[in-house]
Amino acid sequence: QVQFVESGGGLVQPGGSLRLSCVVSGVTFSTYVMQWHRQAPGKERELVAEASPFNEAPNYADSVKGRFTISRDNAKNTIYLQMNNLKSEDTAVYTCAAERNLVRYWGKGTLVTVSS
Repeated sequence: QVQFVESGGGLVQPGGSLRLSCVVSGVTFSTYVMQWHRQAPGKERELVAEASPFNEAPNYADSVKGRFTISRDNAKNTIYLQMNNLKSEDTAVYTCAAERNLVRYWGKGTLVTVSS
């Protein structure tokens, strides 16, 4: 059974920073593409960032390039999302996902609210 433990969400002021973490169990973590998705109220879910299991550069949505950084620690089965210079439009539920061979597993998500 694949399990995710996401943490790090919360309320932050515009311009602030947060770091999300996601610990995954039940899969061979090092062989999976790890992703962060988000869904804002009234909007479709979007892929924010993904980290390949190979030594490749991460991919980012244009809306977060230069502000967000995804990283993975295979020894800890953990994926991170460092979010800097947060904007109100970053407010969303952020969900961790693991994908391999077109099969994707999802976490439950953590809420990030950017507001003054």
